[in-house]
Amino acid sequence: MKDFLSMWRRFVWPYKHLVGWAVVLNVLSAVFNIFSFTLLIPILNILFKTGANETVYAYMDWGDADLRSVAVNNFYYYVTWLIRQFGPSLTLLFLGLFLGFMTLLKTACYFGSSAVMIPLRTGVVRDIRIRLYRKIVNLPLAFFSEERKGDLMARMSGDVGEIENSITASLDLLLKNPILILFYLTTLILTSWQLTLFTFLVLPGMGWLMGRVGRRLKRKSLEAQSLWSDTMSQLEETLGALRVIKAFGAQNTMAERFSKGTNKVRDAQCRIATRQALAHPMSEFLGTLLIVIVLWFGGILILNNPESGLEASTFIFYLVILYSIIAPFKEFSKASYNIPKGLASMERIDRILQTENTIVEPAHPIDIHSFTHSIELHNVSFSYDGRHKVLDDVSLTIPFGKTVALVGQSGSGKSTLVDLLSRFYDTTGGTITIDGTDITQVSLDRLRTLIGNVSQDAILFNDTFFANIAFGMPNATLDDVIRAARIAHAHDFIMQTESGYYTRIGDRGDKLSGGQRQRISIARAILKNPPILILDEATSALDTESERLVQDSLEKLSSGRTTIAIAHRLSTIRQADIIYVLHEGRLVEQGNHDQLLAIDGYYRRLYKLQEGNPCGCEHK
Repeated sequence: MKDFLSMWRRFVWPYKHLVGWAVVLNVLSAVFNIFSFTLLIPILNILFKTGANETVYAYMDWGDADLRSVAVNNFYYYVTWLIRQFGPSLTLLFLGLFLGFMTLLKTACYFGSSAVMIPLRTGVVRDIRIRLYRKIVNLPLAFFSEERKGDLMARMSGDVGEIENSITASLDLLLKNPILILFYLTTLILTSWQLTLFTFLVLPGMGWLMGRVGRRLKRKSLEAQSLWSDTMSQLEETLGALRVIKAFGAQNTMAERFSKGTNKVRDAQCRIATRQALAHPMSEFLGTLLIVIVLWFGGILILNNPESGLEASTFIFYLVILYSIIAPFKEFSKASYNIPKGLASMERIDRILQTENTIVEPAHPIDIHSFTHSIELHNVSFSYDGRHKVLDDVSLTIPFGKTVALVGQSGSGKSTLVDLLSRFYDTTGGTITIDGTDITQVSLDRLRTLIGNVSQDAILFNDTFFANIAFGMPNATLDDVIRAARIAHAHDFIMQTESGYYTRIGDRGDKLSGGQRQRISIARAILKNPPILILDEATSALDTESERLVQDSLEKLSSGRTTIAIAHRLSTIRQADIIYVLHEGRLVEQGNHDQLLAIDGYYRRLYKLQEGNPCGCEHK
């Protein structure tokens, strides 16, 4: 119950004005429904010529007796007056037309109550998806190293859909059904309190039986959603690795693996659907059984207890209202299935929404307008898992306007170091400052505005050339984009495409070659024009011709700004002003290319290995 109320408070309550209209319209629908059923009594009396329409009724003023007695008396007074004035046939027509009019009002209110709920339901789903997406893009990268993309996609699609169904069920549960039950129950008590007392002595046992069937559904729904997430994860992996799958002839292996996972999902969904399918026939049977029991007890009251005041026509009216109250109770039983499924999905979504973001914005950020002096790392340490240090007590300085290279074996901490500079992660020890200001005291947006990234894997979007180059720069004009593309040697191949800068480049830029993708990525960094540029193996995956063009673009991009280059091929950073050598997370050497070769240390060994001289000795 606590989880259910929490879901309502967070997502439904912002639409309280729609909830208010739904309550009003549902009340009117219930009132009109009862009035329309009330007309059955005089209609039955006229049709079957019972004594009620032959009795002479005198008009009573309100207050002459209790409210029910006065209302019933005056109702019959007007009916008998109509019979005397116009005859039974015409009176029957009048009552029938009035019944039709009341039914029209009832259905109009019912439609209105359903219509105002449509923007509520769709709005709640939209709000959840937007909130979930915003949370995902703002969570630190560390979160995604523990999560699967397919699982996140499943939560965004399937789980949100289940929440929509749950909210739909809960709206009926809380807005429509209680109102109908309250009004119908009041009518039943006013009609015959003896029958109503007997009815509600029988109902609890039926309710307990219905509840027992649905109690395990939430657990089963969690299991099914988890299996569905596994399936989505496998699909996402397959789409990203089709070349490898085909190259190793593993299509059948992957298909069998997918079939096994899909069969598990099917089995879990079958178990859930079976329980759901049981809800309607069980409630139908129990409702009919209730009517039979009440019919038997009411017959006893009419036949053996005339002083109860229950007439045949009134009893039929009572049965009609009783049957009407069964429908809302059936909705309760359906809700007992749908709501647990939605709560199970909400629990999975909340694992994301309630995840703490460890990259915290400063309460009172310091605004850095420019970068003019240096970046300094003071005894910086970092660990992904809290046990194994990726960086260990690293201190270094990156002067303004200089090109600084980070080299070392794979896993030495080079990429982690630049990730810390952009606050994709926070240090576990030590500090990083820009012009003497701790970067944790600078707003994330402002900090990242100072930094541009060009990585080995050019990340592009399934959009146009223009949109990819102008990414993150909403005020960029076409002239700005063209200027950046020319500097990056991308303009010519862009103009050779069908629609120029407005040509779509495919998923992750698949329509482009590796060199073209990299030059688009460089053009994007040029347009951003950051004072600090990070080059992470920007040319390592390119052929010689593409590397030459990209290297020329990078030189133009690096001119006049502070550049941090990560490189495995040491020949690409020979002209760097400072080279920092990392080994197993520690800074072991620093200097320029010539100085490091003269030291005859770790850098020299790496350089000689790449030059094809493993021993590092001189060849005559």
